[in-house]
Amino acid sequence: MIRVLLVDDQALLRDGFRSILDREEDIDVVAEAGDGAEALDAAARTSPDVVLMDIRMPRMDGLTATRRLLDTPRPPRILVLTTYDTDQHLYEALRAGASGFLLKDVRAAQLLSAVRTVAAGEELYAPTVLRRIVASYVETQRPRPPSPHNQLAVLSQREREVSLLIARGMSNAEIASHLVLSEATVKTHVNRILAKLEVRDRVQVVVLAYESGLVTPAG
Repeated sequence: MIRVLLVDDQALLRDGFRSILDREEDIDVVAEAGDGAEALDAAARTSPDVVLMDIRMPRMDGLTATRRLLDTPRPPRILVLTTYDTDQHLYEALRAGASGFLLKDVRAAQLLSAVRTVAAGEELYAPTVLRRIVASYVETQRPRPPSPHNQLAVLSQREREVSLLIARGMSNAEIASHLVLSEATVKTHVNRILAKLEVRDRVQVVVLAYESGLVTPAG
């Protein structure tokens, strides 16, 4: 059973999501919250597996709540609710370790698939959208030039190559084809990259790749 916490300041939206999720035998909506502070309390009481998290809310926003939830001993997976082109804080949510993002007008089948995907330990990002969001952010932030002292310096040359392709939005299968490796070998490289960089998932590799200058918006 996948335990879900709904967090949004719009009760009507929460009702809509609940009506979709509650019909499924493998999903249980264990709580709702109208802001980030309520979300922290609800998560402490119910131990959800997945949190559907709005960003713009009163009292405590979803970005702060995401950071705090992911800093707990048994953090849930966070699915950020957003409108891709208008939410200025989405990059920071990704950097904090959110496991994916959904449009607020997501279709029922996509919502259910997203919840199940992140509950299974995977990330949910459309590569083209992810590249656009991160690139847009770093264009305004002037990413640092490559440096032998940046965080990616702990990686081997092959691991840096894999990181670059991750940052370009390639799947493991696509990376394997590009580098003429087996998919199992690519998975091993990805796991080593995550461990060495001490990050939760691929999206944080993307963020570090942009911030370190390994890849640029034009690259």
